[in-house]
Amino acid sequence: MATTREDRHIVETATEARQGEPGPSVAALLAISTGLAILILAVIWFVFFRT
Repeated sequence: MATTREDRHIVETATEARQGEPGPSVAALLAISTGLAILILAVIWFVFFRT
């Protein structure tokens, strides 16, 4: 990595700054939001389209 320090600040290029990895919180957010979307669609289907 070509990070350098200038006046006690770490300086990185834009590409280096974007190389973070999504942590477990991102995966949890994705799983919870997908589950809620499925639940909401199931409720809508049961209320309006059940015969």
